[in-house]
Amino acid sequence: MDVNQSKQEHLLALKVMRLTKPTLFTNIPVTCEERDLPGNLFNQLMKDDPSTVKGAETLMLGEMLTLPQNFGNIFLGETFSSYISVHNDSNQVVKDILVKADLQTSSQRLNLSASSAAVAELKPDCCIDDVIHHEVKEIGTHILVCAVSYTTQTGEKMYFRKFFKFQVLKPLDVKTKFYNAESDLSSVTDEVFLEAQIQNITTSPMFMEKVSLEPSMMYSVAELNTVDTVGKSESTFGARTYLQPMDTRQYLYCLKPKQEFAEKAGVIKGVTVIGKLDIVWKTNLGERGRLQTSQLQRMAPGYGDVRLSLETIPDTVNLEEPFDITCKITNCSERTMDLVLEMCNTNSIHWCGVSGRQLGKLHPSSSLHLALTLLSSVQGLQSVSGLRLTDTFLKRTYEYDDIAQVCVVSSGVKQS
Repeated sequence: MDVNQSKQEHLLALKVMRLTKPTLFTNIPVTCEERDLPGNLFNQLMKDDPSTVKGAETLMLGEMLTLPQNFGNIFLGETFSSYISVHNDSNQVVKDILVKADLQTSSQRLNLSASSAAVAELKPDCCIDDVIHHEVKEIGTHILVCAVSYTTQTGEKMYFRKFFKFQVLKPLDVKTKFYNAESDLSSVTDEVFLEAQIQNITTSPMFMEKVSLEPSMMYSVAELNTVDTVGKSESTFGARTYLQPMDTRQYLYCLKPKQEFAEKAGVIKGVTVIGKLDIVWKTNLGERGRLQTSQLQRMAPGYGDVRLSLETIPDTVNLEEPFDITCKITNCSERTMDLVLEMCNTNSIHWCGVSGRQLGKLHPSSSLHLALTLLSSVQGLQSVSGLRLTDTFLKRTYEYDDIAQVCVVSSGVKQS
């Protein structure tokens, strides 16, 4: 912490100290083997040392607490606490004392004083104490500006201030990746998976108390970071979720549009806001930190003007026996379409019904369900293909191949 001392002599003295929790005492063990010259002397001295852990004297970490000897590091998301004391070093009564504490960052200036009222008088050898707290939300240089104004017995108004500079460091490195869920070989669903990679870039281990995703109003979220065992949900990272320095942990979440938004194709088109990550951790002796990321955004999958998705299809069908499927056709454009459905046979898939039938007008963000019948002439895992939609207004054609896959078995094979 840098301090700029005032050159003028004042009746009051200002002291500012950061409030932090103590740390465990560390010692350097000195030991040797019994056949060496000192014999068992060093080992016995360590056992007699009151600062060492009994039974684990060779560990550097002791069982005693020590007060911090320097300002230490402060990280983004932690709470900065400071003790401010104004002491009357003179032999006269000082009046109208006003103590003000501001925190200057790169973007703003915050008033941290608990009270803005002036103290009427301060007798000799007395002091005014104040404790300030601030949750650090910016990285970079911070300057604590402490200003003191008072009036002497002769009526002279005095003023001085001190500056305390410190750096706020980044505790975590957070990286996110989005994956669109695939329903079959070619199309994608509205579900999206978010992978969050969180790395501890401090020099001490962290206890990860909570890592959650707060979804936006459009999505509901399911956390995929637990495993159900014996009727109880347990974290995939174990009972103790400690993150060692420079270690990285991956969290996975599944988001799905809510029903009222999923039915409106235009709402989830383009860039959508997914939500934000909320991370809470503890360090050292329970010092808590919390970070929230900015709103995460992802590019929604492109469906084109018309989206064709499969609603129902049997898992297994008999060879050369008709079976039914249900398709959903959604107008993702901003214009009304007049659609015609064509069904084109492939080497293995044969459509039943009249090809080229009119589906009628489909307004923007509207959908229709279509029941179709087909059969397969080849056994094995077959791809359902050969649907074609034509917009008669713009004379534009949309082809859909590899819509889904179905297992075709001989009619003599018993289906499970």
